[in-house]
Order: sequence, then C-alpha cells, then structure tokens
Amino acid sequence: MNTGRSFRGVFPTLGDQVFVDPSAVIVGDIHIGDDSSIWPLVAARGDVNHIRIGKRTNIQDGCILHVTRTSFDDPEGYPLIIGDDVTLGHQVMLHGCTLGNRILVGMSAVVMDGAVVEDDVIIGAGSLVPPGKRLESGFLYVGSPVKKARTLTEEETAFLPKSAENYVRLKNEYLNEPS
Repeated sequence: MNTGRSFRGVFPTLGDQVFVDPSAVIVGDIHIGDDSSIWPLVAARGDVNHIRIGKRTNIQDGCILHVTRTSFDDPEGYPLIIGDDVTLGHQVMLHGCTLGNRILVGMSAVVMDGAVVEDDVIIGAGSLVPPGKRLESGFLYVGSPVKKARTLTEEETAFLPKSAENYVRLKNEYLNEPS
C-alpha cells in the first residue's frame, strides 16, 4: 500500500485502517487519522508546512492539498488542518486552511489560505472560499466568492457523518480486496 514519500527526511504517518490509493501522491509532514481514505490521483504536499487529516475523513479523486510556507513576515505560515468526518468531493483544492468536523466540500470547490470552516458546514460545488474568510457552523455556502445561502436542514446535518461512514465502509472493501 502507498504510504507516501519523504521530504527532508519526514514521511507521512498513517493512523489505523487508512486507505491510500496507489496513484495518490502524499509527501512530507502529513498525518492521516484512523479510518480515513485518500482516493485516486490525490496530490498532498506537506513540504513547507504540515497537513493534518482527522478520522473518518475521505479525500476523493483528484483533490489537491497544500500549505503556505513560514516566512519572516508570517512565522506560522498556514498549515492545512482537516477535521473528523469530512468529505472532500472530487477535485477539491485546499490551500493552507482549516476545516472543522462534519463538513462536505462539493466537487471542484477551492478553499484558500487562512480560511476557517467551522463544524457542520456544506460548501457547494464550484465554490470559492477566499483567503481569511470564516464560514459559520450550520450553514450552506455557495458561489464564487461564497455567500451564506441558508441554514442546513436537519436532514443535511444528519447526512454529514453518514457521508463519512459510507466512505469508511467503501475503503474497508478496498483494504480487504485480495492483492
């Protein structure tokens, strides 16, 4: 199984029962939490800062995950932090941002440096979250740049952990597939 490549002697670390597709590229200071999954053609570089991915999180096909380097003007830079039970749809791009727990990021959405997405949020497909923007818990956000569209329904809020559970089951099928 793909366990990633080192950068400056630092290898990615994987929690228990993590699936990383062989076509994914994961490099450097990345930690992937238990029961998470990294699907085909994902590129994740923890080279100039770190990436932390929570438990039961799924990073779907073609996602790009990167960070912002530290500098004299910005000694912390922007790491990439992704919480538990997060679903990133196909071709999502995250750069130096922070995502809480139970979030769905729709296909081809972009979340930029310093943005913070609180727990229990849905970001619509194709949306752009600009640098430094904070998305408040419990809402659907859509557009480019994103705007708060409405409060999440009870069904949508209940779906967020179910989406993560569905991907835990699917990655377990891949892990149990004979070699």
